[in-house]
Amino acid sequence: MFTPTSLSGDTAQQYAQLADQARALVHGEPDRIANAANLSALVYHALPRLNWVGFYFFDGTELVVGPFQGLPACVRIPLDKGVCGAAARTRRTQRVDDVEAFPGHIACDAASRSELVVPLVRGGELLGVFDLDSPDPARFDVVDQEGLETIARIYLESLP
Repeated sequence: MFTPTSLSGDTAQQYAQLADQARALVHGEPDRIANAANLSALVYHALPRLNWVGFYFFDGTELVVGPFQGLPACVRIPLDKGVCGAAARTRRTQRVDDVEAFPGHIACDAASRSELVVPLVRGGELLGVFDLDSPDPARFDVVDQEGLETIARIYLESLP
């Protein structure tokens, strides 16, 4: 049975603890949906000031919503739209301080003000994206980005 623990220390230390919890949570489980669901819940409840955490999976044409925590989301996102599409298209993490200033932003939740999206790429193949939204402008910094990229790697390493 998995039991999350409270995070302590500075932000980098908290992400190290969160990564340990994520590894324990996915250990021995190869199912992509189960692991995406559990990691979404873990991150959503562990980190402050988030209003959406989840996964979108690439179906060969566009991104399709997967497991998440938060309000109902956009079901399909073309690769030429929004922060998620940009992360998938460029295969680079997108950290956006003000989503309203981002060209082509898709407002799935009107409360979102900043966003961080990590592309999920394995062996050169785009599998999807790991998406986090916050109601706070400029919620995510470089330490958040590095910590959440680690969580995304843990997810990818859990897959067969």
